[in-house]
Amino acid sequence: MSRGAAKPHAPRLAREDRIADILVAARDVFCEKGYEQTAVAEIATRIGVVEGTVYKYFATKRELLLKVLEHWYEEMFGDYARDLIAVKGARARLRLLVWRHLRSIRDYPLLCRLMFREIHGEADYHGSGLHALNRQYTQFLVDVIDEGRAAGELRSDVPTALLRDLIYGAAEHHTWAFIHRSAAANGRAGGGRDTLDIDTLADQITSIVCDGIARPDATLEDGMQRLSRIAARLESTLDSRAKGTPRNRSRA
Repeated sequence: MSRGAAKPHAPRLAREDRIADILVAARDVFCEKGYEQTAVAEIATRIGVVEGTVYKYFATKRELLLKVLEHWYEEMFGDYARDLIAVKGARARLRLLVWRHLRSIRDYPLLCRLMFREIHGEADYHGSGLHALNRQYTQFLVDVIDEGRAAGELRSDVPTALLRDLIYGAAEHHTWAFIHRSAAANGRAGGGRDTLDIDTLADQITSIVCDGIARPDATLEDGMQRLSRIAARLESTLDSRAKGTPRNRSRA
């Protein structure tokens, strides 16, 4: 009997190259189908290997998802430190970090959706390599806040952790509808790409954090009213004392 034609096999690659190929394919499939609907076999098919090859490098599908997101975080770090050195002033540096975070959401909404829905709050997240990378990522913002306080540019009576959570929480909560629409469009043939105005949003978040939400004119008006009330009380007190002086003297 003649043997059938041999099936083509993926070329042998170095370990690092094979892992890189798996991570790229896994990112694509996870983004297209979501975590639950993704099959490891489909990831393997994308790069022309058998399913067992993927499991040779990643013990579970969950581990593979965590590694995909770790790789993404490492890419995002990029030139953060270099970019911050070129920007002076706590407000400008804070705005840069807010803008960079929003840009990652705009450019990779489906990865953000995986991070927010599949990872945050799960037992295997805290203490993982991805958790450590997230802390390293947010440390850029913590350092900017602390440096701004040391320079006298930012107030020191609000906990740093609260400011960090306020900024990232606002960005992620406000952009969730955009992320959801992007995921829905990804599942439709010919679906259009949604847009996110990250410049305006970065300005708004920075303004709220640095300036608060009180109207400047309202704050000034409130201060003037307090001064007027104080002046009126002082005038009343002085007037009462002046009127009481003759009687006091007549009793002497």
